[in-house]
Amino acid sequence: MKWLAIGLGVIGILAVGLSLYVRLAPSDPARWHRMPAAVTDRDVVGGAMRVTGAGEGGLKRLDDIIRATPRTRVLAGSVGEGMITYVTRSRVFGFPDYTTVRHAGRQLELYGRLRFGGSDLGMNAARLDGWLAAFAQRG
Repeated sequence: MKWLAIGLGVIGILAVGLSLYVRLAPSDPARWHRMPAAVTDRDVVGGAMRVTGAGEGGLKRLDDIIRATPRTRVLAGSVGEGMITYVTRSRVFGFPDYTTVRHAGRQLELYGRLRFGGSDLGMNAARLDGWLAAFAQRG
């Protein structure tokens, strides 16, 4: 019984330590404020890519939608620069997902990906699709 209590205590300490690491690990803009050379409408391992027409003031309108998303903040970039990277954290554990949006010619390119793990269970695709649906409604 004593060993069970010790084992559970160790597991608890490891779980708290992992949770703190996930929440407090710094996000390096040099690593995350990037886009792939080619962005197409598809899901990728650990994330998703989407492309849509920009329209007049498209990046600014999409930026307003994204900034209104709970637990989302800007990591790097701006509307004026034509590219912005956001960090959105999961509700319970605070896992960070990174989304970079770039104004490219007459379209907006979105690239969402996770930081930890191998699968985001479709969360980035759902988030991008939700933002684009809101963007189309404001069109």
